[in-house]
Amino acid sequence: MKFTVLFLLIFAAAFVSAQNATTATSKSQIAAAESMQRNLDRIQQNGELAHPKPLTTVFTEEEVNAYVASGRVKLPKGVQSVRFTGTPGVVNALTHVDFDQLTAGQRSSNPLLGMFTGVHDVTVIAHASGVDGQGKVHVDSVQLDGVEIPQFVLQLFVSHYLKPKYPNLGIDSTFQLPAKVKTATVGEHKLTVEQ
Repeated sequence: MKFTVLFLLIFAAAFVSAQNATTATSKSQIAAAESMQRNLDRIQQNGELAHPKPLTTVFTEEEVNAYVASGRVKLPKGVQSVRFTGTPGVVNALTHVDFDQLTAGQRSSNPLLGMFTGVHDVTVIAHASGVDGQGKVHVDSVQLDGVEIPQFVLQLFVSHYLKPKYPNLGIDSTFQLPAKVKTATVGEHKLTVEQ
């Protein structure tokens, strides 16, 4: 099993979890994605030990974004791109979303959900952390083309469109960190993981 579950910390912030991505093209992007893969493999192998060695791993923003762009992480159909930035305790995800693809097969007569159609730039700001083996994400705000979505409308969207497909995602998400990871800390342009 790959260590991608850790990225639920990040992906929950963007309401993504698991079917398409763009490809990394530059040599520096490829090198950053490879570096991240090596670190993920090392964490996974260490986590499989009966008594993992204490291990601290720092993922840079460049590595995370290159890894996602490389196609190694499958995004939900309709999520065309994701770019993350981090500040202490906070993840900012800039996404380009085709809501018609994302919500395919699900319709609502609620006029408040009518804004979730077509292609839009979406900005999600969330607090994210991992302590004592538990990951937690709280979505602070979501903007659609620069306009903030009221919390109650966002909750309607999550309940109607996301919960049926991704029952563990929501405005507030809590989950077990994989590979015996004890802490995950979002810092200034980095993610630090400790086993």
